[in-house]
Parts: sequence; C-alpha cells; structure tokens
Amino acid sequence: MDQSVAIQETLAEREYCIIAVQGVLCEGDSRQSRLLGLVRHRPEHGGQEHALFLYMHRRMAITGDDVSLDQIVPISQDFTLKEVFPDGELYILGSDVTVQLDTAELSLVFQLPFGSHTRTFLQEVARACPGLDSGTRDPQFLWLSRYGCTEPQPESPTPRAWNSAPGGSNCDSSRPNGKGLLVDPSSRGQDKPENLLTRQTKSKSEITDMVRSSTIITVPDKAHILSMQKFGLRDTIVKSHLVQKEEDYTYIQNFRFFVGTYNVNGQSPKECLRPWLSHGIQAPDVYCVGFQELDLSKEAFFFHDTPKEEEWFKAVSEGLHPDAKYAKVKLIRLVGIMLLLYVKQEHAAYISEVEAETVGTGIMGRMGNKGGVAIRFQFHNTSICVVNSHLAAHTEEFERRNQDYKDICSRMQFCQVDPSLPPLTISRHDVILWLGDLNYRIEELDVEKVKKLIEEKAFQTLYAYDQLKIQVAAKTVFEGFTEGELTFQPTYKYDTGSDDWDTSEKCRAPAWCDRILWKGKNITQLSYQSHMALKTSDHKPVSSVFDIGVKVINEELYRKTLEEIVRSLDKMENANIPSVSLSKREFYFQNVKYMQLQVESFKIHNGQVPCQFEFINKPDEESYCKQWLNANPSRGFLLPDSDIEIELELFVNKNTATKLNSGEDKIEDILVLHLDRGKDYFLSVSGNYLPSCFGSPIHTLCYMREPILDLPPEVISELTLMPVQTEDDGSRLETPMNIPKELWMMVDYLYRNAVQQEDLFQQPGLRLEFEHIRDCLDTGMIDNLF
Repeated sequence: MDQSVAIQETLAEREYCIIAVQGVLCEGDSRQSRLLGLVRHRPEHGGQEHALFLYMHRRMAITGDDVSLDQIVPISQDFTLKEVFPDGELYILGSDVTVQLDTAELSLVFQLPFGSHTRTFLQEVARACPGLDSGTRDPQFLWLSRYGCTEPQPESPTPRAWNSAPGGSNCDSSRPNGKGLLVDPSSRGQDKPENLLTRQTKSKSEITDMVRSSTIITVPDKAHILSMQKFGLRDTIVKSHLVQKEEDYTYIQNFRFFVGTYNVNGQSPKECLRPWLSHGIQAPDVYCVGFQELDLSKEAFFFHDTPKEEEWFKAVSEGLHPDAKYAKVKLIRLVGIMLLLYVKQEHAAYISEVEAETVGTGIMGRMGNKGGVAIRFQFHNTSICVVNSHLAAHTEEFERRNQDYKDICSRMQFCQVDPSLPPLTISRHDVILWLGDLNYRIEELDVEKVKKLIEEKAFQTLYAYDQLKIQVAAKTVFEGFTEGELTFQPTYKYDTGSDDWDTSEKCRAPAWCDRILWKGKNITQLSYQSHMALKTSDHKPVSSVFDIGVKVINEELYRKTLEEIVRSLDKMENANIPSVSLSKREFYFQNVKYMQLQVESFKIHNGQVPCQFEFINKPDEESYCKQWLNANPSRGFLLPDSDIEIELELFVNKNTATKLNSGEDKIEDILVLHLDRGKDYFLSVSGNYLPSCFGSPIHTLCYMREPILDLPPEVISELTLMPVQTEDDGSRLETPMNIPKELWMMVDYLYRNAVQQEDLFQQPGLRLEFEHIRDCLDTGMIDNLF
C-alpha cells in the first residue's frame, strides 16, 4: 500500500510527499518502526527544497491520523546517507539494507526492507539533489550514492518552516542552506558523533550475545544493486545464450536443507529449540524456519510491531546447529506468520536475488490473520522459493483452505532485480519448499477412533482419512508437490505444556495440521518427523531434512562458454550493422484543435540484425519531443526482418494551448530516432493550430469582441501576450468587456434552454459534446448548439 498518501494529509501548502518507505530506527537495543517520507517543498519565489520527514506510527498508515511527525531532516549540504557495514559481517544480495543518515546535528541508523520499493525510494532521494557522481565509488565502502553540491540556495520564507512540525513536535532545528546530498567517505571518519559509535558497539555486542555458539551473522546488502542498470541489448543476448547452454558449464552438487514449521499458539519461547532445530542431524547448509500464530493479540493484528518477533528470532538463532556458523539472510513476517532463512557462512557469497513478499487471505480475503509469507533467492545457479502459510481453520473448511492456497499462488509475486522484467510467481522456481500450519484435518472418523488408531500407531490407516491427501489426490491443491510418508503421530491438538490430547470443552480431534511439501528436481528427503520434546504450544513442531541438488558453476567451463558466445556475437556485430527503413519521415497535422487528438503513424522495418530503437533528446532539450506530441511506443526492440508501427499522437491541452495561441510555439518539431549501435533518423513534424478560446487567458478574451477564429493571428498573439491591464495604465486598447463573451453565451444558453434541467452539473459531459461547444464558441455560432 502507498503510505505516502497518509503523509500527504499532514503536509502544508506547497509540500508534496514524493515517496514513503517503512523502516526500523535502530538506537542501541531499541528498535522502533518509522515511516520515512521524501517531501518536496516549492517556495513562492521558485526553486525547490527537499527533506526527509520521519513519522512514528503503530499500524499501516492509511490516513494522516495514523502517523505522528517525529523529525524533519533537511537535505542540505551537510546531509549524508550511506550503507553501514559493521566489522566482520557478510553481505548477502537481497538482505535488508542498513543505512546511516548523518547531518551536523544528528546521526540515525535505519533498517530498510530490501526490494524494489526501497530501491526506488533511495533513487528518489538521490534524484532530490543535483550533482550526482554515479560513476565514482569509494573502494572501501559501497555507497548508496555520492553527491556534490556547489551553490547553496537562499532561504525561503515558507508558510511552515522545515524546522518546525505540526502540533509542536520537536524537530531538527536547522534550516536547509542548500540542496545537495554529499556522500564523502574522507570527511566522515573523524567527526562521527560519540552516540553513534556507542550505538554501533551495542549493536555488535547484542549480536554476539544473541548468537552464542552458533554465531549468527546479520548480513546487509550490496549497495550497488540499488542502482543496477538494465541489461543492454548485447548483455541480454549473452544472458539468453548462457541460459540455453547452462548444462555445458554447471554440475549438480547436493546441499543439506533443514525445513521446520511450528505453530506456537501466541506463546513466547520457554524452552531451547535445539531438540527441533539441530538434534541428531549434521549441520545443515540452509535453514528455513517458519512460525504461525506468533502473536494472537489484537495489537499484533492491527499494528505493525510485536515483541514476539525478536523473541523467537533469538530463540531460533540460539538453537541452530553448534558445529557451524550461520548468516541470517532474511526475516519476513505477516502478523503471526514468520519465516526465517539462514545459510552457512561459507555459502553466503553464493546467495543472490533475495526477495520476500506476503499475501493475506484472512478476514475479507485480505487480512493477515491467515495467509502466507515467502522468500525467494538464487543459490548458485538454482532458484529456490520457500513458502510458509497458515490456512483457514475448522474441520469442515477444507474448500476454504484450498482457496487460500490458490490465492497465495496467484497473488504472490516477486520483483526482479531488472525492473523491466515481469514479476516472478511461486511456480517459476527450480525448487519450491512449502511449509506451515495447513490446517487440513482428519475427516469421517470420531475423536475416539482417531485416538485409538494413533495408540496402535496405525498411521497409514489414519492417513487415508487425511483431508490434504484426499485433496491432493483430487488435484485441487498442491498439484505436482510431494510429501514424505507420515510416520509420526498428529501434531495437533495437545494441552499446552504436555503430551496429552486436548481436554478442553471443544476436545479437538487430533490432526496432521503441520506439514512440509516440496516440488522440483534433484530433491531427496532424508527425514520427516515431529518433535514431541517441545511442549510450549498446543502444536508440535515438524521438521524435514533434504538433500537438494543445486546447479553449481564450473568457472573454467563457464569462462570457455562465455568466450564462445562473445566471439560469436563479435563476428555477427562486425559483419552486420543495424539498419531500418521508415515508411514515412515527414508528418503534417492539419487544423489541430484544442483537446482533439490527431494521430499519424509510420512503420519501421528492420533488416537482418536485431536492433533496439529509441527516440532521443536533441541537444539542450529535456524531452525527445514537445509537450503536445508523443510517440507510442517511444522505444523498443526489433527482431530481424520484423516490423513495428509507431503512432505520433498530437494533443493540445491547457498546458500547451496558450503558447500556440500566442504564436510563441508552433506545430513544428524534429524527432531523432536512434538505433543502438546504428545511425540516427530524423523525422519532421509540422502542422497548423486553430486558435481557441479554451487555453486563452480570461483577461485576453475580454478584449476579443469577435470570435477568436475571425481574428488575425497577429491580433490573437498581441492580446494573449498582453499583461493584465489596470484602469490608469493609459492603454491604447479599447475598454474591455466585463466578462468574456464566451462565458456570457454559455450562461445565457443554459438559462434559456436548460434552467429546468435536473442535476444539470452532476453528470460528466461527452467528448463529442465538448468538441461541439468548443467549435460553436470559437466561431461565435452559439445558436448551432443542440
């Protein structure tokens, strides 16, 4: 959801929230949620200033009432923003981004969720200031961006100063002396505030205490991924060929995955999790640990924060296998559904493209009391998606559970690093691991019969009545997925703190609610079991250990394959230069009218070489064409011997009509069509514009006693460019009318013909009616109105 809407409601006149992102403010041991909004202010005298507005909030910000302004940080010359890399920590591509914000007066550290939205937010902060040096990066640090700022801007007497907040909140007292984001590593090392150094020390100490013998290492992200450029044409072709020849340079290597699920019934961790996470197994290469019902309180449902997240995160970190060091890749939570991903430290460099998403399927089919969370990532050359879901409850609701599964599959979409590529769905991965409280029950048997079969350990007999088995066999859910044999007794429902079946008034029948399934090639399940030793919840945790064959790159074969592809491309490029033919290069738009679209089209025919085309800006111009013109599409890709039709759309609106009326602008333009690695083609656009009273200043129309189309162009130009006249300015022009005749004619027409019409101004007009009214007013033939 776009939370910038809520911020906008709190802003003053001339202030606009460009984008907002939800993060976590890290201060020592404290973690507080903050909403960061990038706000632009346009002073009355011109120019613009930017600032970061920091808001406190307890839930998803929907309206201005949901947020409270905490601080305003002007983006001035002393403003820096950089990524923090604590000593000894690893990076993993896709983990949360930790950034440090510094000014002369304060220093703050935020954790921002990795993903396309954070990437866009940081790019907008970068764009807020001129002087970006995107090509320079310090070798010792990976900066989010680097800026230079030369000329400070004058202060502006704004209606609400940037250093004061609504409601008297304590905000940053400094005014922005200029705009510019200076990221300079050489100037930051000597004068960091002491409180920041203390804060970082505490953070490391906290991590050390947390990890104990397992040594969990929290891993930040490579900053350069935030500004990764799209693949060019050549890179796209190379990448495509590498995918096709993947088997030539990869081999299958097995890695051990631990997958665990636990419905904790809103409880805090009260016992060590090692009997579940690491007892009796070799140290896994990857941990995928999921929880459901992490917090059952109303606050967890309506608000963003819950202390249970940190409690269970620490409990898991302490319960990982003691014979290995692990790095936390990602944590994702939706209300009470949480998923954690860890990898061995030595594998961290081979994890990339990490994305996490959530889908709520609860109340009204959208709320997060039920639903799923997922983490997708690339491990070596294999794409993996891990899904943790909590489906609808109650024995009879199996169809609702089926629907929840389908909703998660259809609505779960992951952004790709290259924003030009379509989102990834769960099914578009090499390996899918699905875990969680799926809530499928045992049907057609009464409680006592179920318990008797469990006592006899007749699990296969009991399994025949399992709803999930029945629904999978009917191909209504989890089609193509596999589940291991159930050799353990049902994991639900127990009296908390014991191994006794439910003795409450409802006396729930035992069921295998907690399940783990998988889909993909080269997957071997080594174990599938419950863990009766843990008694914190009314569920028992379940685990499964897999050997998963992952495609690993042989560097020598990869280099050889890449060289062959590049040589082949070089040969093709040297022999062929992209060229196209255009069906038309000159375009004339006749009798262009206000708010009336005209379209001219032409075809581009490509030769024998794939080519990328784009309309490019002419020197010293901000756009490839004038405001009233648009090319659709303006860029694209052509296969050999293919065609594409380009439409030139000419549309004059209120933003462009005045200059066309006055003669300051004309229907004249030159478009430059550029071929990547090829030549440029020039297209001539011309035409004539029919002046209209629409788009003309009101005071100008008061001097026009004749219809605008009956006036000579030089008179229209003179009147349009004329400043507003005062009574004693000695103007040689005749006395103007009190109101434009066009307004008088419309009002008079309505008075004579439509005064009895009900809801006269309640219904929107039709475009054809508008065009007819425009023509009648511009020609003065008001009687032609129907």
